[in-house]
Amino acid sequence: MKLSVETLAASGGFVPRKPVEETIQWTHEGQEFEATVFVLPLSYATAKSDIVASQLQTDPLAARIAHCIVDEDGKPVFTVDDITGEADPERGPLSNSLTHELLRVIGKVSKLGKRPTSSRTKKSSGMNSSSTASAGAPSKKPKSASATQSSNAG
Repeated sequence: MKLSVETLAASGGFVPRKPVEETIQWTHEGQEFEATVFVLPLSYATAKSDIVASQLQTDPLAARIAHCIVDEDGKPVFTVDDITGEADPERGPLSNSLTHELLRVIGKVSKLGKRPTSSRTKKSSGMNSSSTASAGAPSKKPKSASATQSSNAG
């Protein structure tokens, strides 16, 4: 394939800015909670957000969550300060359990950790290094007496 906008569009090279609905579950002080969240898949916009967060020396995980967790219309639910607890020190930061759950659904929606399956077969270079044709002649080992011959001798 030759790289072009058209071939990339046809092969999934662009990520629609459409939030994906997911259900999350987390626990806090022994109590279980469940919520519906909307998640934007990772994209160029996320990479840019990650770089800006790095330049501003803000928390990269908080920036990732703030960028990807949105409402139904794609508008952010959190600010970085909401996530880190700086927006309201009395309320504090997101809980560990909720943070992990949000990162999990971001990874799920972005299909992180999974390789795409392909129906294409790999092209062979024409040489197979494991082929017997590329191997040298077999070594000649001296034949030893079998175990039955040696046990009959004594």
